[in-house]
Amino acid sequence: MDDYLQVNRANWNARVPVHVGSAFYDVEGFKAGRNALRPFELDEVGEVAGRSLVHLQCHFGLDTLSWARAGAEVTGLDFSEAAIEQAGRIAAECGLPARFVTADVYDAARALGETYDIVYTGIGALVWLPDLTRWARTVRELLRPGGFLYVAEFHPFVDVLDDESGTKVTEDYFDRGPHVWEYPHTYTGPEILEHQTTVQFRHGLGEIVSAVAAAGLRVEFLHEHDHTLFRRFGTLVGDGDDYRRPAGEPRTPLMFSLRASLPADARS
Repeated sequence: MDDYLQVNRANWNARVPVHVGSAFYDVEGFKAGRNALRPFELDEVGEVAGRSLVHLQCHFGLDTLSWARAGAEVTGLDFSEAAIEQAGRIAAECGLPARFVTADVYDAARALGETYDIVYTGIGALVWLPDLTRWARTVRELLRPGGFLYVAEFHPFVDVLDDESGTKVTEDYFDRGPHVWEYPHTYTGPEILEHQTTVQFRHGLGEIVSAVAAAGLRVEFLHEHDHTLFRRFGTLVGDGDDYRRPAGEPRTPLMFSLRASLPADARS
């Protein structure tokens, strides 16, 4: 679909007020000091105090502002005007310094006009992008020499499994889309959305790593995780803030994280 961007923007603008008011995001808890980032992200990114960080596809900014609380100088970018408006409001209410910009991720280098020590992209972002080669080049433009990209994402293998048990392959792993979906709800609750259509794109793990490497970044690690953020399959069991396969069952990857650096001697 040539108009995927407009279709998805309408859907995400409609999601914003639902998400802000949801228990899933717990905005009031965040304002009271809750950290929205996952422990493995904090461990793998490491110390950010005094470093500049841009969060691509930041939604309404809770992850972005969590990095600000950790001491990073943060910028958040998202194509949803409604999300960026909420992000700025929450930052002001929390007294956290942050810059938020409305733009499509492919226009990030032009819209932001600066480079960063860290480019961060959070969970559930890549499925909205049709061209990962272009995305990785954008990341390269945003990075300062010696800086790095950090990606935390749902594992692409998850999307080919059946929803109930997550043990049967029901979709084609190599079918990149576009896939047009009609859902009346978002993932945070039963509220009916005004705009219900989304256009999504699947990307295999090899495609993701290859795009990053082709952009001139050096992959430092690719970690696969056996836990996820919600009960993606009916058989998953809660384990603190995570969900996993029941004990004794064969495990499959549910999330992954990747870190790739731009060499210090890289030319712009």
